[in-house]
Amino acid sequence: MRLRRVLIVLTTTLLVTGGGTATATALEATGNPYRATGNPDRATAQPLERAHAHNDYEHARPLTDALDHGFTSVEADVWLVDGELYLGHDGPDLTRTLRSHYLDPLVKRFRANGGSVYPGWAGELRLLIDVKSDGPATWPVIERQLAAYPELMTVYRQGRVQQRAVTAVVSGNRDLPAMQAATTRRSFYDGRLTDLGKGISPTLMPLVSNNWSAVGYTGGPFTDAHRALLRSYVNRAHAEGFQIRFWATPDATGDTRDTVWAEELAAGVDVYNTDDLAGLQSWLLTHDPQES
Repeated sequence: MRLRRVLIVLTTTLLVTGGGTATATALEATGNPYRATGNPDRATAQPLERAHAHNDYEHARPLTDALDHGFTSVEADVWLVDGELYLGHDGPDLTRTLRSHYLDPLVKRFRANGGSVYPGWAGELRLLIDVKSDGPATWPVIERQLAAYPELMTVYRQGRVQQRAVTAVVSGNRDLPAMQAATTRRSFYDGRLTDLGKGISPTLMPLVSNNWSAVGYTGGPFTDAHRALLRSYVNRAHAEGFQIRFWATPDATGDTRDTVWAEELAAGVDVYNTDDLAGLQSWLLTHDPQES
């Protein structure tokens, strides 16, 4: 089920610079709030509903770079070490934590923008927390940390979801039984294609993610068989009320990546996975009618 933001109609074409952000002149001419303000917590691009920053913590400025390019979904891999959640892919970086690089900056930005991640935006940012350490041990710590930010985090309580500016979705090593049993939680479950048809509610599993290898396309012509398979996955997820994302899509600049993004757009894929922030921002502003 797609959450839609309040759109401010643009009467001037958005121009994308080498850094991938819209020029101040074009934005100011439209009265659009998505422009540089001089405040780093408010300087922002147009929010892009499909844009997900894969392994966001590996960018020069974690979170900040993604938000400067309008991304509405970011991924942080975490490891539990001595009760703290450290960032890292192959192992924990003991100098960086989920709180220091994501939760604290997000609540600061939330307050600077009067209760939203982007000024004047009614949508929510997805914080995808990819658990690399033991799932049952790590999830309670995630919950405790998220609970320290009640004004910021979406919460599930007694069968109902109270939407906030940031929604945490747990991926990687997930503890599904514990999450299903919880009557109150501040994180949600990142499902897989194998979870479809099992009666899991979108109030627990708002997102289904899967390796792009399930589609089988690696380059060349995108065949009718590839297209039918992709659309069957999307249609099944949407029929059950879930958004859908594929990881490990071709991400190197070129025809293959553009083909994948175009086919995802045509099929209705909700979340695009990329490491190239400026590249996806430019592509969506050019090709996605919802954004352009």
